[in-house]
Amino acid sequence: MLDVTVIEDPAAAAASLDPIRARLLAELAAGPASAAMLAGKVGLPRQKVNYHLKALERHGLVELAGERRKGNVTERLMRATAASYVISPLALAGVQPDPDRFRDQLSARWLLALGARLVRDVGSLITGAAKADRRLATYALDGEVRFASAADRAAFVQELTAGVAALVRKYDAPDAENGRDHRIVVAVHPKVKTQPKVKAHPEVTAEPEVRAEPEVRAHPETAAELEK
Repeated sequence: MLDVTVIEDPAAAAASLDPIRARLLAELAAGPASAAMLAGKVGLPRQKVNYHLKALERHGLVELAGERRKGNVTERLMRATAASYVISPLALAGVQPDPDRFRDQLSARWLLALGARLVRDVGSLITGAAKADRRLATYALDGEVRFASAADRAAFVQELTAGVAALVRKYDAPDAENGRDHRIVVAVHPKVKTQPKVKAHPEVTAEPEVRAEPEVRAHPETAAELEK
């Protein structure tokens, strides 16, 4: 089972978003199970669970893990092909974000478009690498920093920009005949914190509050071409 896989096919994306099938995927990510075993967990007849499992299997989201005899019946044990799934913007190709339409380093929506392109490109590279049975060269850095003030944050961004630009100038070799192009994405954004659920009066439902703290995650990420 893979840790994470990217769904590029629109039909597969639709199948994964169906509430019942998403529940089945979650159950099968925890371990192999048969339709009969899953039926009790999701509250559906075995035949309906089988129907949904076959749909998920057609799209490569679940696979056969083995078979076992139970009385006069042979049960198929299914498992999820990944522990988690990410839907690529390719699944909505006609309306996928395009960061080249505008460039605004201070725009959260431009950052979102960059993130979407990162998912799309790395997903395609992973698919290509798997088909070619080749290693994919990538690198990612993830961290957190707490700024004392907005001025410190601005100074950090300025120094980060200058530092990355200096590295690009140092190592960029546009005329290298056997070189490979790499994309570099550097992002700084407030960390989102979910507050613990507060016990409320029986007649009151308290929802977790989500707020952005003045913490920043800086994560340069690189999506590389397939190694030769």
